[in-house]
Amino acid sequence: MSSPTDRAPGPVSADLGSRFAAFVEGLERPVVFFDTETTGTDPSQDRIVELSVVRISPAPTGVEPARTWRVNPGVRIPIEASEIHGIYNKDVDDAPTFADIADELLEIFSGADLAGFNIHRFDIRVLQAELHRVRKSLDLQGVRVIDTQVIYHQREPRNLAAALAFYCQKELTGAHGAEADTVATVEVFAGQLERYGDIAVGVDNLHKISSALNHGYVDSHRRFAWRDNEPVFNFGKLKGKSLRWAASDPNERVYLKWMLQGNFEEDAKTVVREALEGRIRLRKAAG
Repeated sequence: MSSPTDRAPGPVSADLGSRFAAFVEGLERPVVFFDTETTGTDPSQDRIVELSVVRISPAPTGVEPARTWRVNPGVRIPIEASEIHGIYNKDVDDAPTFADIADELLEIFSGADLAGFNIHRFDIRVLQAELHRVRKSLDLQGVRVIDTQVIYHQREPRNLAAALAFYCQKELTGAHGAEADTVATVEVFAGQLERYGDIAVGVDNLHKISSALNHGYVDSHRRFAWRDNEPVFNFGKLKGKSLRWAASDPNERVYLKWMLQGNFEEDAKTVVREALEGRIRLRKAAG
């Protein structure tokens, strides 16, 4: 049996409130909260490099200590992923593979409901894909899922009216009219600058913050993603494949030329056009 890494976070706080205590008291079977760090954002293709679980069992056991495993994914961790989670290839050289810990994880997950943040869209899918690769499976029939991101988004709307109320304590009247929405956006922006004094007010810095979600992508519509500082396809039959490779392969060059004639965004076509001319776009260093 493998040993979880020493990097496991501290124990879950003993004082999580009476409502949480009532939740634990009412459990009929365990709930496993878990999170994964991976080599990328594609749950069907990318690999786990770290996994942590907190198992909550019915009384009298209750909340068990967090357990965390570093995992050697068997593939290179792209620099873009490492810059997010801080786990580099050298950090997992001596770590167990997913196959080494699969049975231990199945013992923890089996017979339990699941919980986490955004696990519907990502963590459950990447876990299932990893299990499939080692010819194992986790039966999810009848398993209930608590996704705290879904609860968060349902109960705390993230629209312009909510932003105006939060930052300016004002009600948005005339919503979805261009003028009212534009004026409200200016007021929200001013409120953000006032509230977050640590944010530099220069346009360059504000652009960097606003573009953070697209940092991993080459073009605005995410046709290409960065992997080890070069573009890879993020759609279609070549998803995950290197643009450099495609531009050097006679058969795939036909596909790239078809893209230039197709209904694709101009910035994506520019990336393709450059590749066909022998110029592969490179990601600028972070910072």
